[in-house]
Amino acid sequence: MAKKARKKAVGPTRKARGKTRGKTRGKTRGKTDSADRVITAALALAAGRGWRRVRLADIAIEAGVTLAELRNAFSSKTAIVNGFIRRTDERVLAAGPAEGSSARDRLFDVLMRRFDVLQPDKEAVAAIVRDALCNPLAALCHGPQLLASMAWMLEAAGLSSAGPAGILRAKGLALVYLAALRAWLGDDSADKAKTMAVLDRGLRQAETVASVLCPGKQAGTPEKAKA
Repeated sequence: MAKKARKKAVGPTRKARGKTRGKTRGKTRGKTDSADRVITAALALAAGRGWRRVRLADIAIEAGVTLAELRNAFSSKTAIVNGFIRRTDERVLAAGPAEGSSARDRLFDVLMRRFDVLQPDKEAVAAIVRDALCNPLAALCHGPQLLASMAWMLEAAGLSSAGPAGILRAKGLALVYLAALRAWLGDDSADKAKTMAVLDRGLRQAETVASVLCPGKQAGTPEKAKA
């Protein structure tokens, strides 16, 4: 009897624990799929009618989810946009490290890769940007997510985003990116020539400013060279 009691006290069997982990993974995948559907639906509606006119209920219907499921994935329209920014980060990073012999070249590569990822949703991005320009408070809510995004772009380019210096790099890169984003929204060329010109100019200017602020250190030098 004592042995049986000890066996019961041990807890669930490996098989039972495996089932529990399987259910947890299934729930995580389900939540991720729902979030992706919500983002895709929100972008489609933004492109069709403008972001300001889109309601959360409209997004739920378009995504084929209930309002409860939508609330479980995102708490607001701002959260959906931030989710879109994170999804863009993931797709850019999935392509691997940026290419280029210099830090500026790698930053150029990773940000142009970002515009390639955004290209299918250009109309939606334009609608969201227009709304942000008319609603400064909403734009401020996206600020922390944008800085986090730029930190990841720095890492993809082989630059550290850690510490005070990393924060300054992320802020500087955000300014360069926003200028290039504005150019990209008005760039109808197949090769994105205008976008590339603005981005290249912005990165060169940022490099010059960094060299003035940190004399003796080349702007955008890879971490192993700065150690």
